[in-house]
Amino acid sequence: MAAARTRSSGPPSLSSFSLVFLFSVFSLCQSSFSGETSRRNVTVELNPGSPALPPGGDLLHARAVGAADTLHFLFCSQGAPTLLLVHTNSSSSALTVNWTQFEARNVSGSLKVEPESSILYSSAIVFSRLLEYDDVNDTADPTSDLLPPYDLQDFTWSRLNQSGLSAELCGAAESFANGSLCLQLSLFESEGRDQSWPRLLHTADSSQLKVWLDGVLPRATRSRFMLELQAVGGANPLSRVEVRRSIDDEFTPSIFKVSQWVSSGNRSSEVLGFLQWKPVAYRQADPALEFATPCRHSDPRPQTAAASALIRGFYAEPQTLGLNVSFGLAGEPFYNSTKFLSWTVLLGSGSPPVDSFSPLVLTMMAVGLGTPMILLLVGGVCVCVRKRAAAYEPIN
Repeated sequence: MAAARTRSSGPPSLSSFSLVFLFSVFSLCQSSFSGETSRRNVTVELNPGSPALPPGGDLLHARAVGAADTLHFLFCSQGAPTLLLVHTNSSSSALTVNWTQFEARNVSGSLKVEPESSILYSSAIVFSRLLEYDDVNDTADPTSDLLPPYDLQDFTWSRLNQSGLSAELCGAAESFANGSLCLQLSLFESEGRDQSWPRLLHTADSSQLKVWLDGVLPRATRSRFMLELQAVGGANPLSRVEVRRSIDDEFTPSIFKVSQWVSSGNRSSEVLGFLQWKPVAYRQADPALEFATPCRHSDPRPQTAAASALIRGFYAEPQTLGLNVSFGLAGEPFYNSTKFLSWTVLLGSGSPPVDSFSPLVLTMMAVGLGTPMILLLVGGVCVCVRKRAAAYEPIN
């Protein structure tokens, strides 16, 4: 009987597997990052409806109109600096201000978003006090050697410097000498990311506030600072702080956490609004990794609302919770080292934005993990084909 070797086709080429793999990676990245993001038409007005320049401070109103809703952002320097967010289900809702009552700060309802029945959610953040303590033993324990606080409602504030979708406000106390405390508000029409660290991811439903302390004369050689924030709301104020962890720090090097002060509806897990920040501050005006310093927050506690024209004018019976954000840990340089400190937060409606891996990182991960699998698969196929090709089958 004659025997013949069976013919078999050669193994699939590595290039064909590579093409399929790269196409799959490309499709994954495209599907993950080509989704439609919401956009808003944002218009900004300074002191809307005021017959003259308000003597007590400025009021900025930004109206961010979506397809079927509107976000109203109001930033005011009358009293303690305050940012108010009002979300309505109408694309035609509008702001009205009774300036006589608003400046007097003794009448609730002097500032309204109408129609009031269209309001879905509102929340305000008040920058109430700046706290300083002498960290003699370098423990970063803010409960020891606490110096008299600075009430920001008593500061002398500059006029709001508005340019496009951003506005800047600076203030000082007498003991600050040549230093100042400044806040910069940024508004957005679409999703994006700030170009400077901590590079927070924002959406069209959020606004960003950067706070910095520059050139302030400390009252001790080992001074550290804290910032007291108040969350003011109606039925659903910001009530709890969540800390989310990540394995990726490509946008904020060395930081693997994000803190979120959120508001939830009654008997609901749905987040109505948020204040979000990375637990990091910077000791130089130009942020860099070597000037990063960690920050911590306390638990929110009920407080009495600070003096704010915006809070008094909009809320009849506000609920107020406050927390402190402290800057620096034990062993970190003191404020004296650079006499500068900056920190950035987002205030928005709905769920906080979630950081995800960039297309570049996804591709690198896919290539790094997928290439060994491809090599194993191709090697296995080659071994099976060679064994089969070496076998002889009898012919009847």
